[in-house]
Amino acid sequence: MARKRSVFFRRGLSVLTYGFLAASLALGIGLSQSRAELGSVLTNSQFSSKEGLTLVAHPPAVNPTLQGTTDTSQLVQQGRELYQAERFSEAAKVWRQAAEAYQAQKDELNQAMLLSYLSLAYQQLGQLPAASEAITSSLKLLHTEQGKNNTSNRSQILAQALNTQGSLQLALGQAEQAVTTWQRAASSYAQVGDEEGRMGSLINLAQAQQVLGLYLPARKTLASVEQALQNQQDLQIKATGLRSLGNILQSIGEIDQSRRVLEQSLAIARSARNANAQQLQSSQDLSATLLSLGNTARLQKDTKAALTYYQQAATQSASPTVQIQSQLNQLSLLLDAERWSDAQTLASLIQRQITNLPLSQTAVYTQINFAQSLLKMGKRGDIEKFDPLKIAQLLATAIQQAKNLGDSRAESYAQGNLGKLYEQTQQWSDAQKLTEQALLLAQAMNASDITYQWQWQLGRILKAKGEIEPATDAYKVAFNTLQSVRKNLVAINRDVQFSFRESVEPVYRQLVDLLLQPPYQGGAGGVPSQSRVREEPSQANLKQARDVIESLQLAELDNFFRTACLEGQAVAIDQIAQTEAAVIYPIILEDRLDVILSLPQQPLHHYAIPVSRQKVEDVLAQLRINLEKPYTTPEGKSLAQQVYDWLLRPIEANLAQSQVKTLVFVLDGGLRNVPMAALYDGKHYLVEKYAIALTPGLRLLNPKPLKQEKLKALLGGLTEQRHGFIALLNVNRELDEIKSEVPSLVLLNQSFTSSALQNELDAVPFTIVHLATHGQFSSDPEKTFILAWDKPINVNELKDLLRSKDETGLGAIELLVLSACETAEGDKRAALGLAGVAVQAGARSTLASLWTVDDESGTRLISQFYRELATRTVTKAEALRQAQLSLLRDPDYRYPALWAPYVIVGNWL
Repeated sequence: MARKRSVFFRRGLSVLTYGFLAASLALGIGLSQSRAELGSVLTNSQFSSKEGLTLVAHPPAVNPTLQGTTDTSQLVQQGRELYQAERFSEAAKVWRQAAEAYQAQKDELNQAMLLSYLSLAYQQLGQLPAASEAITSSLKLLHTEQGKNNTSNRSQILAQALNTQGSLQLALGQAEQAVTTWQRAASSYAQVGDEEGRMGSLINLAQAQQVLGLYLPARKTLASVEQALQNQQDLQIKATGLRSLGNILQSIGEIDQSRRVLEQSLAIARSARNANAQQLQSSQDLSATLLSLGNTARLQKDTKAALTYYQQAATQSASPTVQIQSQLNQLSLLLDAERWSDAQTLASLIQRQITNLPLSQTAVYTQINFAQSLLKMGKRGDIEKFDPLKIAQLLATAIQQAKNLGDSRAESYAQGNLGKLYEQTQQWSDAQKLTEQALLLAQAMNASDITYQWQWQLGRILKAKGEIEPATDAYKVAFNTLQSVRKNLVAINRDVQFSFRESVEPVYRQLVDLLLQPPYQGGAGGVPSQSRVREEPSQANLKQARDVIESLQLAELDNFFRTACLEGQAVAIDQIAQTEAAVIYPIILEDRLDVILSLPQQPLHHYAIPVSRQKVEDVLAQLRINLEKPYTTPEGKSLAQQVYDWLLRPIEANLAQSQVKTLVFVLDGGLRNVPMAALYDGKHYLVEKYAIALTPGLRLLNPKPLKQEKLKALLGGLTEQRHGFIALLNVNRELDEIKSEVPSLVLLNQSFTSSALQNELDAVPFTIVHLATHGQFSSDPEKTFILAWDKPINVNELKDLLRSKDETGLGAIELLVLSACETAEGDKRAALGLAGVAVQAGARSTLASLWTVDDESGTRLISQFYRELATRTVTKAEALRQAQLSLLRDPDYRYPALWAPYVIVGNWL
């Protein structure tokens, strides 16, 4: 008897999966990448771009062992064929008929199976309530007495239904329920001996674990899958399973591992093709894996390899659809690389082929994707052969095909992107009409993940028409929609960082821009020709602008970690800020620098400086370079004074009058890479007047003073060369001096391993964890790490190590000190990694450095910091200030390069 095989495939079915589809399309990667992913697909080439990977049970090619009437069986098969052709609405209609027929026959198992299929079709169409009703009914039937009595067939169908339910739960943002469901699905598949199905469910499980921030459990799950695949004798299962594994590794940011696994999949597919051409659908499997390798190489910034893989995928595939998908990925990469001539040539080739695609959902999204690439070319002024009319015709065809397929979600995407075309050509009335039509379609489906995009687009159009109040309202609605689906818009795949910056972050910034718009005209972009006191925006607008910036900080960190495990405090920000501290929110907008100031017991203050974003970023970059020099430069002081004039000069009197002692900065953009302590007023550095702290946002804080009498420290450090990093010769002295001030346990060199660190943290309630070792902060969480003796510990692993204290009941760490870390060179967003460590570690405060400092001066500053903490009743921010002043006042150590890079992130008390 032939072994029955479950088939898995990957589709963008959900709020999570579809959440960034349009964002991806805006990059010109969208469907080409999203259809080419094939990674989780054991037979079907469905691909989704930078959204998270979702595997669902595909209707098997053969029913498990169930028989119905000939007519009903034909309906089931007809539905499968329509489903495979991506004609989901028609498939759903046929399967509904089949389910009703089985119900009339009182055949509950077959009815349950068809309802499970029906749920899949509804998920594909974005009709999640209908999908939920179908799968609920399916599972209910499987738990009736009749269903329970047919145990062998029931187990197979139950496993499939559970897998489908898991995908729906993840789509609805119910990741915890999805974890439980996929665990049950894996167990059910194991009971019937379906190893393929079990591995598919485990891969799904790993994604849900990643969404919940369960990084180590997700890795363990995937490790078990890889081990099972290595032992797999069936080459088809092994090759396609490894491809699925490689793609999920890609989606959770394990890019190097992804490439290794995908290369192994490719080698197996090639060897199997050479040995036995009948054993694998060689061209399909090879092109699928080559496409996945191209995506992974692209994320590694290996453009040459990515282009090669895409070219090979296109030439080796017998499928016109896969060929065009590969070419579209290649086109978007050429556009990113600004290789306009090559892109123009390839676009001409794609245009000739795209009309030959059979009617399917893939064909619709492929046309949208291609139109987006052409729009991107048009924005660059390189749209010679592909004029707006041809793009409009392409999108009009996509709209009509989506209507023919009964796919409202695809229709909404096509309508909205046609509106975007008219927005780009400044045909505002048509742009508004099309955007509103797309918005109505999205709202009718309760598809908040795409609704916010058309609300944002409508806001842009209204603003361009000069209708500022309606535009602001549209932006507010888009912001609120984003907030409601934030957990479902988490970027699992690191390439979504680009989508985030293009399709999520601007919503926040542009709303702030409107909320803080000057109430007068004049100067570029409505900004006055010189800085001056002016009529303030309303307190309501100021508070909402502040809240939006806080929300942006949280969203950036969610995007950084590709999880949605960060939650803001329920307490109001104003209650948190009522200390002897001023909270300063600088906001870098395109044409000005806005600053919101919160002082204790006072209304919010606001001021704006008419300076372009580019000028601000350039000055900050030059200031950072000068501050790192081993001496004080006149240029450095001048630049530091320029930034001081922007941020603090207008509020000097307010700060002095309020008698605040600490300045807490919620920094934006390039400001994160510059230590605020080094800002210069012409006579004094800022640190000479105030203690300074940073925070990603007050909603992430619960400030509490440090209790000196309970201090106990765990110290870890390396003095020897390790993993390519130089020796830190003064670490011994640094740790000895800390021990003299604070009761401590020391892990040094060979004893400072990740497991030893874990064991000590699990055993003893340390209030301070001090790690005197190399480390790096990066905008890439995989490149944000601290160095232990056995290996680099990245930020996600560090989170699991440090947060285990909460699970053992030993309480959170009060202070995490990283005394020899630095931000990654050339990474403009590297300080995001510092904020990420501070938040993920679970410590109330983190002390770290923005760049590598002289070993001797670093030891002096850290020793003084602990001396201040242990012997005086001061805040952590004030202890750092005194330590910095001890160097600043020493002629040998007065240079900012030696004392300025140290920053307190988080609770400053």
